[in-house]
Amino acid sequence: MSNDASDQAPPLVGGRDVIALREAAKAWFAISLQTFGGPAGQIAVMQRTLVDDKRWIGQQRFLFALSYCTLLPGPEAQQLATYIGWLLNGVKGALVAGILFILPGVVALLVLSGLYVAYGDTTLVESLFLGLAPAVVAIVLHAVIRVSRKGLSHPALVGLAGASFLALTFFAVPFPVVVAAAALIGWILGRAIPALGARQAVIAEGGPPPLVSDDTLHTERPSGRRAAIILGAGLALWVLPVAAAALIFGPSSIYVDQGLFFSGAAVVTFGGAYAVLAYVAHQAVNVYGWLSPGEMVRGLALAESTPGPLIMVVQFVAFIGAYRDPGSLNPWVAAVMAALLTTWVTFVPCFLFILLGAPYVERLRGNRGLSTALTGITAAVVGVIASLATYFALHTLFDQTTRITSGPLAFDIPDLGSIQPAALAITALGCFVVFARDWSVLRTMGVCALAGIVVGLARAAM
Repeated sequence: MSNDASDQAPPLVGGRDVIALREAAKAWFAISLQTFGGPAGQIAVMQRTLVDDKRWIGQQRFLFALSYCTLLPGPEAQQLATYIGWLLNGVKGALVAGILFILPGVVALLVLSGLYVAYGDTTLVESLFLGLAPAVVAIVLHAVIRVSRKGLSHPALVGLAGASFLALTFFAVPFPVVVAAAALIGWILGRAIPALGARQAVIAEGGPPPLVSDDTLHTERPSGRRAAIILGAGLALWVLPVAAAALIFGPSSIYVDQGLFFSGAAVVTFGGAYAVLAYVAHQAVNVYGWLSPGEMVRGLALAESTPGPLIMVVQFVAFIGAYRDPGSLNPWVAAVMAALLTTWVTFVPCFLFILLGAPYVERLRGNRGLSTALTGITAAVVGVIASLATYFALHTLFDQTTRITSGPLAFDIPDLGSIQPAALAITALGCFVVFARDWSVLRTMGVCALAGIVVGLARAAM
């Protein structure tokens, strides 16, 4: 008996560009300028742009890709962009989407790192971004509602999403454990509820069918030769810059230390940036001494304020460390080179994982067991986004929170006296324009950023 959800051969896509590469590149660049707020906000931007507005990819296809990327080490939103870029335009599309997704963040954090080193005060920059964090709260709340409405097609999945939210928010269950449990529960539910594993074509509201529909199959077939070429090229690109640094500056230089350390961190970042930042902070501060604990916190704040994955904070760490220990180089040259090297070794594995695995995962989309397991993960992802929305809201709307631990419970509660009226007002503004007026993400962020600038200038004038 076939394991496929349907015995009919699925239609194929991808023999040529689904959309013109130039048009796709413009869309990915526009998306990259809106990727504030960590993975939840980034997923929300792609959901709205690619699924709801442009109709380039089907809803279930989007959620399937997201579930697969959630299983991988590294920033899942950047990998999701890479995967969808591959679906639309093959390997070229994957590279364009993945690179453009992080490029604005790389540039912005380089500039902010330089301002921090040169002036030691980012008040002016922070006033610019004062309105962006509340905007992200509104955008992420909107994403939770939209993704849950489209991805939770059965009450059992709603319950699984709720359980995942509680486990992450109130019991501090490690993210990989939540994902593994969700996959197992999804597989069990699929055997008990046959309809759960059936493909359901979901057409975006009020629009035509997507270009990459829920039941199409990519034409690029997996093969040993293809895998060997990609693996060889990927490993060479990953290793060669670190090897060159060892030859030029010596194996004990800070560039080699950072290259090796962040290469290792790139393959253990299961659970997203928050799950690995504690490890990175401990090593960078206490073992290598690249920066102080307070500077690690400020670097995280800068990464939160810039587009792109939150793990980009490693670029700030490398910049500060190399500026203070430049060896024979000018400190500014050393800092920029270390920051770019660290960014390189952090993100090259992301492309490698997607380009290696995507053709195999595509061929398994019809496998009932895998489909139901990933359906469970999709439900858990809704809980993850809701948990991140809660975390982000707490730390945006309140200046102080208290960590409560009691038995299995571990959660943050806000100090009500530390509420930030300006953040609350801008969040309300963001919710109004995104929910009631149905504004785009970019317009929402623009009006909230403008409100933040007004507040920041008013504070500076007092």
